[in-house]
Amino acid sequence: MPKKLLSLMPEFQMITDKKLREVTIEVWRKAMEKGKWSVEDLEEMPFTLLIKGTPVNIIKHTRAVTLCSVRIADVLLEKYGEQISISRDILLSGALLHDVGKLFEYERKNGEFVKSREGELLRHPISGAAFASRFDVPDEVLHIIAAHSKEGEGARKTVEAVIVNHADFVNFESLKM
Repeated sequence: MPKKLLSLMPEFQMITDKKLREVTIEVWRKAMEKGKWSVEDLEEMPFTLLIKGTPVNIIKHTRAVTLCSVRIADVLLEKYGEQISISRDILLSGALLHDVGKLFEYERKNGEFVKSREGELLRHPISGAAFASRFDVPDEVLHIIAAHSKEGEGARKTVEAVIVNHADFVNFESLKM
């Protein structure tokens, strides 16, 4: 399965720290296992249930948020240089994992993706960060996962978390229109 995940999301390879890359892939793999999702399911899973009939799946959304995050970081570093510090690997891991909790927030009933009981109780930023914390994921990455959505209002403490939050909302709002 890791090879299939890598082919679906080649952005994993952008993480230069081998240990962080492997743990980021492992979190996805274990989340798929827990949610009983196949790679094919992910290609059908909508990135949100808030946009009825969205043709954008969770993989395409995750990749777009990740690439937007990297480009934002590149511009900030280019324009502000030493005035700003961004860990590219932390940013990448956080962006790739930001919606991993949706693998527990959703279930399939009668062929449709709907909110699961777990999803009714815990939204994906919380379930995703809690799940990822079982692995050797750095606190800075857990922070990005937990703070990337409305749950993180007023709580974002790192530049990487701010970047992923805004990249995520730019993608969501653009598709909502």
